[in-house]
Amino acid sequence: MPVSFLLELGCEEIPDWMIGTALEDLKAQFQKLIDASSLGGTVAWVDGTPRRLVLRADNLIDRQPDSEEVAMGPPMAAGPGAATGFAKKMGVSVDDLQTVKSAKGEYFSYTRQIKGRPTAEIIAEAIPGIVQKIYFPKTMYWTGKGGFRFIRPIRWIVALLGADVVPFEIAGVKSGNISQGHRRLGASSITVTIENYVEELRKNYVLVLAAERRARIRAGLKKLSVPVKDDPKLLETLTFITEYPTPILGGFDPQYLELPSEVLVTVMRHHQKYFSCENADGTLAPNFVAVMNTDGDPDGLVRQGNERVLRARFNDAKFFYGVDQQKPLRDRVEDLGKVTFQAKLGSYLEKAHRIVDLVQELGGSKNAERAALLCKTDLTTEMVKEFTDLQGVVGGLYAKAQGEPEGVWRAIYDHYKPLSMEDSVPATQDGLIVALADKLDTLRGCFEVGLMPTGSKDPFALRRAAQGVVKILAEGKQDFDIKALAGENAYLREFLLDRVRYYFREVRGYKYDEVNAVLASSSNSLRDVEERLTALKAVRPTENFEPLAASFKRIQNILKQADFKSGAPLDESLLEDGPEKELHAAFVQVREQAKGAAYQPALEAAATLRPAVDKFFDKVMVNVPDEKLRQNRLTLLNGLLTGFSTIADFSEIVVSS
Repeated sequence: MPVSFLLELGCEEIPDWMIGTALEDLKAQFQKLIDASSLGGTVAWVDGTPRRLVLRADNLIDRQPDSEEVAMGPPMAAGPGAATGFAKKMGVSVDDLQTVKSAKGEYFSYTRQIKGRPTAEIIAEAIPGIVQKIYFPKTMYWTGKGGFRFIRPIRWIVALLGADVVPFEIAGVKSGNISQGHRRLGASSITVTIENYVEELRKNYVLVLAAERRARIRAGLKKLSVPVKDDPKLLETLTFITEYPTPILGGFDPQYLELPSEVLVTVMRHHQKYFSCENADGTLAPNFVAVMNTDGDPDGLVRQGNERVLRARFNDAKFFYGVDQQKPLRDRVEDLGKVTFQAKLGSYLEKAHRIVDLVQELGGSKNAERAALLCKTDLTTEMVKEFTDLQGVVGGLYAKAQGEPEGVWRAIYDHYKPLSMEDSVPATQDGLIVALADKLDTLRGCFEVGLMPTGSKDPFALRRAAQGVVKILAEGKQDFDIKALAGENAYLREFLLDRVRYYFREVRGYKYDEVNAVLASSSNSLRDVEERLTALKAVRPTENFEPLAASFKRIQNILKQADFKSGAPLDESLLEDGPEKELHAAFVQVREQAKGAAYQPALEAAATLRPAVDKFFDKVMVNVPDEKLRQNRLTLLNGLLTGFSTIADFSEIVVSS
């Protein structure tokens, strides 16, 4: 009869950003145990809160099936003594042995019957090792050095197979059927079953399922009288730092709205984990929403406490803003000489001048050059020292307040963008150029002094910088040669190309062989690469394209085997009547048709060559004894290959069988 298994690891608060990956790892490991032990069933779900990781598996069998194992013994040629020794080792008589034939001869063997173990026994034996292996970026010893490691101390364990406890122990904590409710609102001892687990915890103010906590926050936000600014990432954070979330509305003195909204939102979001609120016109309202880990705030004490903390933070920001305005950005440039960028690459003043030079190299405007000089000066401001998330943004806001042209302050404001593959690129051409120059300087400099990323280590966020370069070039429609941007550093060039492949495959959804085919052609402008990929994706499903790609691959192999070196032009007088002349005529016609055409029509025209190419290979022998004739046919095929591989290298296309 199928049974279910429930595991709850109760512990001290786990950082919210670690919970998701830990649950996925736990799920994968337990499913692997199920499959390897032939226990049937699957992991039905995993979920968690700051204080617990939970797994449920369904449709497990209560006992592992019996199995057979063939043990190979000595060769029969070894004689009776060897057979007797093998039988003794197996615990049977010689008469119980079998023989098997193999390529090396006949061998003694014995088929052992292995009785299946109880599922509870298998799980009890495996769980401590599985828990030990759950991935966390950091773990700690809780039973002394060299002992059990986990992200936080484990306080209780629920482990149930059907109605029975699966007995084991982790770091001195024994498994059982006793869970704990909310730290303040729930019972400290709750007897649970698999069937009532979620409901019993809900009664004790623990919403085990993240989807339920998320929905409770959303519902609470909708009930408020003020529109709340949508913030999916903050919602996710709050979902995983609470067990029974309840949103409450707070307010602040409207005088603080004199500060830039970016500063206020950053203080609320990043430092206090508050949602910000909006007026009907989209401007910032003097309200915030905090999410408590409790069921309510009837006396308003929690709200008052949050308002008091936020007021202090806003006062700090107001003070910093006033102090910073006493020294404009233009007077802070030389101060960058005292701020180290990287020991081998000098100060931020040196970096600023390198960015200016790169902006000039990229053909940037005077506004872009000015923005490049000033873009790092906000690192010397009190606001950025206190609120580091506002780098760049503060510089742009201060430049605007200090009368810099719009092109300058907007470029400074955006020059850190994009911060991720999900982030947008800078909104202006000047911003695109400055952001590109900043990231290129970091990449070129770090690669030049040997600070390339290794494994998971990337202290200078070079992968993010490279991703930013790719997004700026592709989505900002910039026609720079990405290989040229890498300079003479072959490692940096390949590093950037690897990010290009990732971007077009994983972010834009093109097939890997399409990306390889286009990048193997002559195009290095990502704007152009995207146009080629779009055309290739559109033409690929047509009936002639993949067969033609297969023929081009065949042509490439023929040329490689013949060690063909292009030199003499095609001699049309040597072309034979029939398929050979027909292929040449079709090639000339299609080449003229494709000349100057957009990529898609050019590829569609190339695909029409398929019948002529097929007929040529069916009727014409390329490697004939006659040297002149053979070379001329190879020249014809080479012209065909190179004539259309400028759009995409067809030999990279994986053809379905």
